[in-house]
Amino acid sequence: MRKMLYFFAAFMFIFTVSACGQSSDNSDDAITPAPDIPATTPDTTISSPAETTPDSIDTPPNKAEYVKITPEEAELMMADEDVVILDVRTQEEFDEGHIINAVLLPDFDISELAADVLPDKNQTILVHCRSGKRSESASRELINMGYTRVFDFGGILDWHGEIAVN
Repeated sequence: MRKMLYFFAAFMFIFTVSACGQSSDNSDDAITPAPDIPATTPDTTISSPAETTPDSIDTPPNKAEYVKITPEEAELMMADEDVVILDVRTQEEFDEGHIINAVLLPDFDISELAADVLPDKNQTILVHCRSGKRSESASRELINMGYTRVFDFGGILDWHGEIAVN
């Protein structure tokens, strides 16, 4: 009798253990997702900004961001690549002294004249003013207009290179 009791206890133990992972309903072992998780995942692909097409988004894929650089970095860029040095001060300030080869486009004229003065929106543009305040706002305005390589290097007060006087 004791053997039979051990046999019955072992049988019940094995039956209980083997039934633990099974569902009580007969739904072919389907796993039901939590209510807030969809049962199927849509076939989606996440693409990087470089892979997106202009038609698929509302903003330009490579919209530039405001970048502040030092006058020393600007000077290196001037030596290494073809750049436009954009002076956004007034005509009077420009005449008192300006960076050699600088193009004058006062900050208050940017929205009206930028397309004529700066026709290539992919050209590297190095922007400066007297102290740095106007050059920041002008740089941001150019970026909003679609210019892609705009760098603000602050004010001519911090410039250590040559200055031309008219």
